[in-house]
Amino acid sequence: MVASSFPAARGIWLSIPSSGTKCVSEEIHSNVVVLADYYVINEEKPEHVPKVSSRQENATHGQFAFTTSEAGNYMACFWLDEHQEHVANVSLGLEWKTGIAAKDWDSVAKKEKIEGVELDLKRLEASVESIHQNLIYLKEREAEMREVSEQTNGRVAWFSIMALSVCIAVATFQVWYLTRYFQKKKLI
Repeated sequence: MVASSFPAARGIWLSIPSSGTKCVSEEIHSNVVVLADYYVINEEKPEHVPKVSSRQENATHGQFAFTTSEAGNYMACFWLDEHQEHVANVSLGLEWKTGIAAKDWDSVAKKEKIEGVELDLKRLEASVESIHQNLIYLKEREAEMREVSEQTNGRVAWFSIMALSVCIAVATFQVWYLTRYFQKKKLI
């Protein structure tokens, strides 16, 4: 049950058009390590692998990593190199890891000289800490959203009262105006 809660690596396949860009984005908290590996496959001619560009120019495979500085939507975009001959079907495999999934547990095991059950316990401890931090983040977001919702609700209530007041004022003016008009015409 706990293993299903791990922030896992996400592997996806993108079909890159010959002209245009394909992007992948994810909402990520602040101070989270992100690691991504990508590789290109030409389905029509496997021996001829076209090059794509992202942050690195003209690569058939690569990786990038960064640590988020603030919470927000982070995006990685890929496009075919414009100097390539026309290629119809290009697939890009992307393995996107965040948080503890991006951590190199082999190096942790070597550094701390642990193995087996101890290593599994370290992973579980990191997973529990990640879940705990996520819950704290969600509580903060929920409080912010509740505050915004309450402010919006208050504004809508005041707008409704003002709109009703304007309607009553206009109706009163119409009754007064029509009464005067009909009295002048001697219809009342």
